[in-house]
Formats: sequence, structure tokens, C-alpha cells
Amino acid sequence: MSQTISSPVTELLASNAIHYDVIEIPLSEDKKPIRNLEELLSGQGRDPNSVVRSLLFKTGSDKFVLLAVAGGGRADWAALRKQLGEKKLRMAEFDEVSEATGYVVGAVPPIALPETVTVLADNSAFQFDQVIIGSGVLGYALALSANNLQKVMSDVPVGEFVKL
Repeated sequence: MSQTISSPVTELLASNAIHYDVIEIPLSEDKKPIRNLEELLSGQGRDPNSVVRSLLFKTGSDKFVLLAVAGGGRADWAALRKQLGEKKLRMAEFDEVSEATGYVVGAVPPIALPETVTVLADNSAFQFDQVIIGSGVLGYALALSANNLQKVMSDVPVGEFVKL
């Protein structure tokens, strides 16, 4: 795509000389990403399961944790609590997402996050040749190789954090 956007995500990728494609995601009338993202991606010849979702949690000790996960799996709460050494864990509330990450819901990436957010990656995030991540800008996503995503997430713990 010839579309260019700028965000901390694109700056991080550019600083690492990582190529990416910008995918425009039409917004609905209420300024939310369309619900038929799978259909849009399939129409472009992209695998909808390759979308790396950024799931934000809040721990019992008031810390934020982002789990990068591809496909349709559900978070394995026990595995997450064990990895984090936390007894309590819940999904972050809508308004907490932008406060903690600096990004709006629908545009949250698994990279270029504040240091206060702990990032974990499920193995699924790197199982595709190409993955699609949040761009940091609502209405756009980025497609890049999973190897390059793994390169910029090299310091992130990777494990089995999802139940299929």
C-alpha cells in the first residue's frame, strides 16, 4: 500500500530497518474498526488468523501486562498468573487500555509500549510467515514478517499462554 502513517510503532520498525505494509481498516460510523476484519483480510489474500491481538491485563499488584497472541485462542489465565507470579489477574477496562499503553483500543501494538507495561508473547504470535499487528493509529494495521516481529520482541518472554 502507498499509505504512510507515523507512530512509535512505525518509528521502531524503521529504526530496525524492518519492512512493513500498511493495511487500511475502514472505520464504522461510530469510529470503531469494522467487525468483519477477517473478510477484509481474506479479500486481500491475507490469513485472518495471522492477526496478533494485544490483550491487556491488570494484575492484583496494579501492574499492566500485554499478551501478544495470534489466532482465535483464549488466554490461559493459570499460565499467565504462574508466569507473572500473581494470584489475581483481570482484563484491563476500556479506559485503562489507553492510559496504560498510550494507544486506543483497536490500534494497540505488541511493540513500542511504555516500559511500565510487561509484554508476554504466546508462541502463536510467531507461527505465521507474515503477521498483522496494531499500528498505533486507529484505522490502520501493519503487516510484517513474523521473524522481524520476533526480532523486535527478542527480550519478551515467549510461551504457551493460550488455550485453543
